[in-house]
Amino acid sequence: MKLEQSFEVAAPIERVWSALNDLEQVAPCLPGAAITGRDDDGTYRGEFTVKLGPTTANYRGTIRIESADEATHTATLAAKGSDKRGQGGATATIVNTLAATDAGGTRVDAVTDFSITGRLASFGRGGMIKDISNRLLRDFAACLQTRLAAAPAVAGEGMTADEAAASAGAAEQVDPASSPAPAPSQPPPPAAAPPIKGFSLFFGVLLDRIKGIFRRGR
Repeated sequence: MKLEQSFEVAAPIERVWSALNDLEQVAPCLPGAAITGRDDDGTYRGEFTVKLGPTTANYRGTIRIESADEATHTATLAAKGSDKRGQGGATATIVNTLAATDAGGTRVDAVTDFSITGRLASFGRGGMIKDISNRLLRDFAACLQTRLAAAPAVAGEGMTADEAAASAGAAEQVDPASSPAPAPSQPPPPAAAPPIKGFSLFFGVLLDRIKGIFRRGR
């Protein structure tokens, strides 16, 4: 199954590019996802949790950035996972392409080619997987927007080449002794997102479908 989705973020393309390629930082924006470790070859290990009423489904898998072309702002990710109880799994290839918008923001086009087996495969009937994915992506984009808005601006971001050079020259003229270096600080680790609650997600998607029907009927 293939999904083609898009969203926009009100932040410069370089900031969005950097954020999307920092999987440990963006994983908490996807409900139910958490990064648990990283291998020497750059592969991230993680977990994905879905709550379906009284039952909790836990998936364990890996994701890695297979390629990242900064010139075209295109990144390809490969993910795979399996149910901890051996009741299904999934594989996916995700291609993210970024483009700057006229308003100074960034548009992200995501193409996901995936296959899924087991309990979650039943959501593929009637286009439910697509609806759920669109809703999750909407929540992800809102979370990413909030994180980028709260993050401090990168020095030189948004400057022209001449402005950046002038700023760098001014910095070199500052006497280090007259400006004590600030104490280094480490940003707190991102909090893990709560697991997806299947029933609330299902009814949310159903409500979106009903609203769409009424809008088309006007």
